[in-house]
This record gives sequence, C-alpha cells and structure tokens, in this order.
Amino acid sequence: MTDKTRWGILGTGSIAHLFANGLKSAADAELIAVGSRSQGAADKFADEFNVPNRHSSYADLANDPQVDAIYVSTPHPFHKENALLCLQAGKAVLGEKPFAMNAREGEMMIELAHTRQIFLMEAMWTRFLPAIVKVRELLAEGVIGEVRMLNADFGFRTEFNPKGRLFDPTLGGGALLDVGVYPVSLASMIFGEPTRIVSMADLGQTGIDEQSAIIFGYGQGQLALLSSAVRTNTPQEAVLNGTRGQIRIHTPWWRASRLTLSINGQADQQIDVPYEGNGYNYEAEEVGRCLRAGQTESAVMPHAETLSILRTMDRIRAQWLLKYPME
Repeated sequence: MTDKTRWGILGTGSIAHLFANGLKSAADAELIAVGSRSQGAADKFADEFNVPNRHSSYADLANDPQVDAIYVSTPHPFHKENALLCLQAGKAVLGEKPFAMNAREGEMMIELAHTRQIFLMEAMWTRFLPAIVKVRELLAEGVIGEVRMLNADFGFRTEFNPKGRLFDPTLGGGALLDVGVYPVSLASMIFGEPTRIVSMADLGQTGIDEQSAIIFGYGQGQLALLSSAVRTNTPQEAVLNGTRGQIRIHTPWWRASRLTLSINGQADQQIDVPYEGNGYNYEAEEVGRCLRAGQTESAVMPHAETLSILRTMDRIRAQWLLKYPME
C-alpha cells in the first residue's frame, strides 16, 4: 500500500459518477482506473474524471496491477459476480448497496473474502457521514437514555416506467433494495437484527414493491417503524426516541448535516454536523484506513451486520411473496 489508495471503479453509471466525485474530497485516495463493458463508455468516463487506466472489460480492471481497491457500482443483480471477480483477482472491494440480492449471495462474497484474506465492505456511505457518526456517539454516551423507538423513511416519487431499472424485476427493482435498505440499515445500527417483522407492500404492475411499511420488534420491546417508496414522496426524516429524550436527524436524514437533540425538560439543541464533498469520500477513507491497518473488514460496517441486513430484507420480501427471477 502507498499513502494513497489507488481506486478503480467498476461500472460507469450515475452512482459511479457520484463516487468518482466523492474521491476528489478524500485526502488519501486516487482514482486511477475505470472498467466498463465497452471501450467507448470507459473512455468517456475516464475523460470526465481524468482517469489514466481505461479498461473495456471488468476482468481487465480487476487484473490491473496498479489498482488497490475497486468500487462495484453496477445494478443490483450483478454485485455478486462483479465482487467475486475482483476478489478472485486479489483486489479489495467496496460493494454498492444492496450488497447482494439476498443473504445467500452475500455469504458467497464474504466467504471468498475470508478465504483469500481480502478486504470487503458494503458501501453504506451514510453510516460514515459525520452526522451519523455523531448519532452513534450520542447513543454510546446514553444522552437520550435507552432508545425505545425509531421512525425512519426514504421515499421519492418517480413516474412509472415498466422498462426502467426501478420497476424491472430482472434488475432487482423496487423500493426496498434501492432505498428501503437505508432505514433498514439504520435500524440495524441502533438495535441489531429484529426478532419480529410485520410488513405490508404495494406491489405494482411489474410485481415490485412500489411502497411499503415495516415494523421491527426487538428483544427488549424496542420498535422500528420504517417505510420506503419509489412512487411516493416521503419526509425522509429519522427520529430516535429514548427514555430521556429524542434525536431528530433532519431531512434528508440519509445525507444529513443537522441534528436536533431534545432532552426531557430542557431546551432543544441544534447540532450542525456538515460534511465535506458529496459524502461518498468518507466511506472511501474508511476503506483506505482499513487497508493501511491490514484489516479485512470495517468495524463500522462489518460482514456479520451486512449479512444480518440481507437476512432481514429476505424475511421482509418473503412476507410479500416477492422473489426476483434470478433467485
């Protein structure tokens, strides 16, 4: 490892552009390679971000000797095969969420990483933002007492397009895997894996979840009330309610820069927690830190929790009888 993590990006879609822009604000990162399914797409992306190594196949990117870590940014159903390709080539992997289509796929990816002793992490970028780091600090200090309830949502309105990614079952369409994973992951960060799940979804014309409501129950009676949607705008806010007070993560909570801390009997306290760049830089910096420390996983987004989140989403979809064609 050099002082800077030398990154490659697998895929050239919108999320790849966000990550590439994020790397500009990461002090310990350098984008040196991109891989696409065509030379034209690779060149276009590389020209935009001044990337020297331009590969016309994912395999060529995976085998680029100058690359330390690869960000997998392809559509949901391809995360497993793309991550396995990179791990087999000995590259550290940051895999875009959802980490995999289901827990079985996630287990395959993590098993190979363990066997090869190679770094692998789910790209739940929100977890590394200063606002969410601050939330973890406040919870660890017990500022609001015992956390009893979480309310969190992530929904947006998009026009129906049966051929679009969000509505196509063959591409893992639906709200849960695309944006529902954010509140599910937040609940996991706070409470762990739920013991009980009650949920309901509206399955649209193409059979995917256009909106849903989910309740998680936990061993000590805690509750998480979550919702997600691709056809309905929602507040995109998260509120943690404890025995001594409340933490409100302001909208949009998944890239928040402000919290409100309310302690029973005291005036509300506004906490500004701005982030640098577009926020994707923080997960990249975590990868670099782990690599320099010789770690194969992140304590902030560990493998066991990623698998727990996948199991939870599998349980939710089972309640809806929603199974993707590739499963």
